[in-house]
Amino acid sequence: MKLALRQLPQHLQGDLAPLYLVYGDEPLQVGEACDAIRARARAQGFEERLVFHAEAGFDWNQLLEAAAGMSLFGSRRLLELRLGGKPGEAGARVLEAYAERPPPDTVLLASAGRLESAQLRSRWYRALERAGVVVPVWPLAPRELPAWIRRRMQDAGMRPSAAAVTLLAERVEGNLLAAAQEIEKLALLHGPGALGEKEVLAAVADSARFDLFTLVDSALAGDVQRGVRILAGLRREGVEPVLVLWALARELRSLAAMAGACESGMPVEQVLARQRVWERRKPLLRRALQRLDRRACLALLRRLARIDRLIKGQAPEACSGNVWDELIQLILRMGLPAGEMPSSWP
Repeated sequence: MKLALRQLPQHLQGDLAPLYLVYGDEPLQVGEACDAIRARARAQGFEERLVFHAEAGFDWNQLLEAAAGMSLFGSRRLLELRLGGKPGEAGARVLEAYAERPPPDTVLLASAGRLESAQLRSRWYRALERAGVVVPVWPLAPRELPAWIRRRMQDAGMRPSAAAVTLLAERVEGNLLAAAQEIEKLALLHGPGALGEKEVLAAVADSARFDLFTLVDSALAGDVQRGVRILAGLRREGVEPVLVLWALARELRSLAAMAGACESGMPVEQVLARQRVWERRKPLLRRALQRLDRRACLALLRRLARIDRLIKGQAPEACSGNVWDELIQLILRMGLPAGEMPSSWP
């Protein structure tokens, strides 16, 4: 059975399943989901706990032996398996065998980072899903972050203003662990009660995690304000502009190919399937394809070629300019509909 993260608290009000798999690339939420399962296990009398770290060279027989063995204290047991990577053939066999015959009075709690699409189609994953509960943890979308921050601050006894929530969301964008730490700090500094923008501004460091893939998604979405802010963050963090160029060029080449296929008459859904676009990214690509046609994508790629020459010091004097200013102009133009994009710009 698959559960969304928001469904886990209600599920844990009943008896535990024989096994759980919690995975995702948001460490804070994965950790807190595992904490909730551990707490419920303790409440239901699972007193013995064994932890296995499935890193490179891990002996998977240890898990089978623990499953087959009796508890030292005759109590119910919680087995924790922390996957540090792909389980490999040996691990896959063990996980399938465990899922076929989960031992009595035992709960297996497996946790992992982000799983690739091939792993989600694997036999071991499907076996765990059939035998127990899998909980995928997705990163919060930017629009979801303020509500998450408000709930967490309210749980800590604070009554934040809308401006305080917005400011904190901007300062910790993309980093839930930093958000949780800042909320704990605010709770210690100010205690319960009303909290305004002034208090947040004084206490919170700029912990925003600006990364290349977030920049690309913002540009594809046409969110130029956020894209320019992320670009400024990348510059402050010392990211080389050639990496920004690579990320944008890679996406624009793919988008140009998809736009060309759409213009030739292929349905958008078929184009996205052929390009193996992840389900969560399909709405983003659909919006980008509505705004940018193949001609616009090629114009943007030509501009990237100019920026590449600037970075390498190979641009003619007439084309000189600041690389970061050029990247800002590119992000701004990616937010324009194709019909409004100039055929050329200085």
